[in-house]
Amino acid sequence: MLYNRLGGSGLKVSALGLGTNSFGSRADEAASARILHAAIDRGINFIDTANIYSATASEAIIGAALAGRRHEVVLATKAGLVRGEGPNAKGSSRYHLMLELEDSLKRLKTDYVDLYQIHTFDPDTPLEETLRALEDMIRSGKVRYIGASNYAAWELMKALGLSDRLGLNRFVSTQTSYSLADRTPERELVPLCLDQGVGIIPYFPLAGGILTGKYRAGEEAPEGSRAATNPGFTRFFGESNLALGSQVSELAGKLGCSASVLSLAWLMKQPAVSTVIVGATSMEQLEHNLGSVELPLDAAALDELDTLSRSFRHGEPFALYRLP
Repeated sequence: MLYNRLGGSGLKVSALGLGTNSFGSRADEAASARILHAAIDRGINFIDTANIYSATASEAIIGAALAGRRHEVVLATKAGLVRGEGPNAKGSSRYHLMLELEDSLKRLKTDYVDLYQIHTFDPDTPLEETLRALEDMIRSGKVRYIGASNYAAWELMKALGLSDRLGLNRFVSTQTSYSLADRTPERELVPLCLDQGVGIIPYFPLAGGILTGKYRAGEEAPEGSRAATNPGFTRFFGESNLALGSQVSELAGKLGCSASVLSLAWLMKQPAVSTVIVGATSMEQLEHNLGSVELPLDAAALDELDTLSRSFRHGEPFALYRLP
C-alpha cells in the first residue's frame, strides 16, 4: 500500500481509502465487517463514514467491527447534514456539532475521531462559531484533525483565513466530488488546496459506477447496481457521461486493466489528492479496487485520459451536497 500525508499535516493515509456509505444498506453487517477487516489487512488505513450513512448503521457497524483494531485505522466521520426534525437537527452550530460528535463516538465505540469533517457549508452559522467548536473538540482530545466537505473554494479559503487570524487549528482536508467525469474542482479548489496545504479526498471517484463501463446507452442497468436499486440515479446518465464511460473502458482494455482501476489510478496521480475513498459491497469489489494502487500509468496514458475528460472541467459538479 502507498501512503500519503493528509494535506500539510503529519498524518499518513492510504492512497486508497474505504468508503462505507453502503454499510448497513447495500452491504449487511456481516459482509461489511468482512470488507472492513480485509481492507485493514491489505493496508487500507483510512476509513470514512458519516453520522447519516444508512441512518447511523454505518457508524454502528464500524464501531463493532473495529473491536481490538481501532489503533490500526485513521477513522473519519462527518456531521452537518440533516439528522432529523427540528431547527437544530442540522448544520454546523456548536449545539448541533457537539451533540452529533458525542453520538458518533458512542456508535463508533471510541474515545476519539481521527478526522472530524463538516459535511457541508452552513450559511446560517458564523464560521467562527463552527471553528471554535472544532477547536474545543481537538483540545478535549475527542478529535485529532478537522476537515471540510462540499465547501466551495471561497468558503474553504474564508475558513482557513479565519483559523489563521484566530490562531485555531485549520482544516487539513476537504472532500469533494472529483473524477474523470467531474473535473470541476480543478478550476479553483485544486489550486487553493495546493497553495494552502489542504488534502483533497475525492468522493464519487467512479461517478457512481459510470466510469466502470457497466452502464450502456439503451441498455438496462445491471442487476444489483446502484442504478438498478436506486432508479433515481439514472438522472446522471447523460449522453456525455455514458460516452466517457465507454471511452475509458476502451482505453483500459488496451492497457490490460479494468475501467474502474484505471479511473482510480488516474485520480491518485492528481495534485493535492491525499486518499481516494471507494465503497465496496463485496470482497471481490474491494480486491479489484486495490489493483489501482499499483497500476503504472505512463505519460501517454495520462495524456489520453486528460484529453478524453477535459470537457468535464466545465459545467456543474457531478454531485454536491448542501443544506436545504
